[in-house]
Amino acid sequence: MTLKYRAGSVVFENVTKTYGRGSVLAIDNVSFDIQPGELVTLLGPSGCGKTTTLRMIAGLEHASSGRILIGGKDVTQLPATDRDVSMVFQSYALFPHMSVAENVGYGLSVSGNSKAETREKAEEGLRLVGLAGYGDRLPSELSGGQQQRVAVARALVLEPEVLLLDEPLSNLDAKLRRHVRTEIRDLQQELGLTAVYVTHDQEEALAVSDRIIVMNNAVIAQQGTPRELYEQPASAFIADFIGDANLVEAEIREISGDYAVVDLGGVTQELPHRGYRPGPIRVAVRPDAVQLTALDPVPTATAGEMSLKGHITHATYLGSQMHYSVDTPLGPLFVIDGLIDTPIAAGRDVGIGFSRRGLALVPKN
Repeated sequence: MTLKYRAGSVVFENVTKTYGRGSVLAIDNVSFDIQPGELVTLLGPSGCGKTTTLRMIAGLEHASSGRILIGGKDVTQLPATDRDVSMVFQSYALFPHMSVAENVGYGLSVSGNSKAETREKAEEGLRLVGLAGYGDRLPSELSGGQQQRVAVARALVLEPEVLLLDEPLSNLDAKLRRHVRTEIRDLQQELGLTAVYVTHDQEEALAVSDRIIVMNNAVIAQQGTPRELYEQPASAFIADFIGDANLVEAEIREISGDYAVVDLGGVTQELPHRGYRPGPIRVAVRPDAVQLTALDPVPTATAGEMSLKGHITHATYLGSQMHYSVDTPLGPLFVIDGLIDTPIAAGRDVGIGFSRRGLALVPKN
């Protein structure tokens, strides 16, 4: 039996959610549009509103005001049972006394499907997630990654318009998270599913998403593709939250065409001006955009020409990278360097330069 999916859109129109008779604001006038077949990640720090937003899509929470549409249908007041969505929970929520196949088919059986149809769809769901032949096992006989796949299969067999994933990888170790997130992304694209994915892990969001909606303090701080958010952050918060960033004070000296001539502690850089005018500004500097050259015991010609100098306070070897903490006139900088064969020891002075890629202007406020 082949499972069939009709990907639906998700639209929030000026949605607000309050608790405690309006005294606690969880979501504040949020609007966004998710297209059929997109995987959109809700990303943000704890308490920002991302999980509440997901639960409102599922019907587990109801909006205090505004409208929610799924597949063009107004579902604002509909209960979870009347919405064509399925959720993969952080805790997996598998029944320990049921077999894997019974867990996968549980939602179908309580919805009135025949035993034969439930069994066939459960087998197809397990095949989709690479667990064909595991149906007779108990959840306790599976690894954490396999249990997560069972939870995904259980959601898929309901053939939802929208698949919801609530921090689905948080219980897995780092290496397994990378593997399973790739599987989820591949499966979503293969089946053409609309998926809404909640995480607080920036790398995870960058890896799986068509678009990312970053939330902070109950509102949307910025939304866009992973590349847009990483390379064109709209604020210091976004620059610091999406990957690591050093936020340093600078000044735009002049605008020349599409570029701003920026003074970074005496080092001049030309960066896309992004609509900013001459005057004080901040620059988000990615850790791998900082170039270090040892100044002692004998400065190289290149290093001697650098007008910005610093002092390494910490140097850490991490296998494929060196991580440095550097004191500079711009303030402390965190630097990632791939030159592991020629590390610079803590306590040494360095000349500092910047690559053009990995630097972006952000507003001071």
